[in-house]
Amino acid sequence: MFNPADKIQDLQYFGEFGGVNPSISDSSTYTFLSAKTMFDTFEGNTDGCYLYSRHSSPSNLYLSDALAAMENTEAAHVTASGMGAITAVIMQYCKNGDHVVSSRTIYGGTYAFLKNYTPQFGISTTFVDITKIDVILNAITENTKIIYLETVSNPLLEVADIKKISEIAHKRGIKVVVDNTFSPLSVTPSLLGADVTIHSLTKYINGSSDTVGGVICGTRDFINALKDVNSGSCMLLGATMDSLRASSIMKNLRTLHIRMKQHSFNGLYLAGRFEELGLKTVYPGLTSHPSHSLFKSMYNENYGFGGMITIDAGSLEKANALMELMQERNLGYLAVSLGFYKTLFSAPGSSTSSEIPMDEQKEMGLSEGLVRISIGLDENIERTYQSMVACMKEVGVL
Repeated sequence: MFNPADKIQDLQYFGEFGGVNPSISDSSTYTFLSAKTMFDTFEGNTDGCYLYSRHSSPSNLYLSDALAAMENTEAAHVTASGMGAITAVIMQYCKNGDHVVSSRTIYGGTYAFLKNYTPQFGISTTFVDITKIDVILNAITENTKIIYLETVSNPLLEVADIKKISEIAHKRGIKVVVDNTFSPLSVTPSLLGADVTIHSLTKYINGSSDTVGGVICGTRDFINALKDVNSGSCMLLGATMDSLRASSIMKNLRTLHIRMKQHSFNGLYLAGRFEELGLKTVYPGLTSHPSHSLFKSMYNENYGFGGMITIDAGSLEKANALMELMQERNLGYLAVSLGFYKTLFSAPGSSTSSEIPMDEQKEMGLSEGLVRISIGLDENIERTYQSMVACMKEVGVL
């Protein structure tokens, strides 16, 4: 059975002077002993040689190789941000006149890119309920080039049937692109048929909320195409990761398996207890979640259902009051993002999903009182639960 953590553990890189961490290449440009080698490197015909760090660097390649191993793909390429990865993939696959089928519940930045930005280049998008296969089929046109989705959607935590969607897409020559940011180690999209897997490395994979980064995992041909000096969207759009950041993420990647187990343990515990109180709670690990069985059919049991929970506080006023009080009581931070060692909470309708118009938010079920919780690595989760319940009672959520 494929265990992504084993793939990370098996990687071994030595530093230049025998260090147990790979050396950091802190250079933007590289020297050559011959002009011919420089030419060959620029043309992409020389392995092991480096020209300019926007093209590649040793530090970035170490991290790319590790993430490709984790996601069971032939290759990977790291970028300056998650959006740098998302936009590069879409622009590499699509041109004027092409069409995208996308989940309607996705990160707000991705939604804005597809809804507002790509139409300038003649690329259109149909947003669908990604949990309904018949709706996906009806949205596909002869110009559809990709189906874009998130394994677990942001922020509603809907679960996509990656295997079935991939089968549908591949029969029609369509590529499947999966943002797996919420589910590292838990789900491996490539094993389910996905063509490209994307992560915002900013979140769980780095885990310390001190770095912005992204990664694209796919076939070697596709990754090479992204880096082509004449037509590669990663090369030409320039979302390059800094070598120092790549080295930092590489170190944190080594503990991802430990952290994901704790995030998932805490998430399942809190979600179950919240549901027992009668609080409207969404979490893929709950049997009440409409896609609970689907997630179980896809996931690696060792790493659970993840650390993302949503609850409905009833109104935006109560949601804000609750989050402010929980921050005051040192239960976490009122902040966007996720995957930090401390709990983070936000009202996505007015933050990470604010790019989606209010009428569309309501249509998809994103209520004003929705609170998205990225549960941290709390050791005493029962104490956290009791303190959160006290805050909920104080502001009238319970």
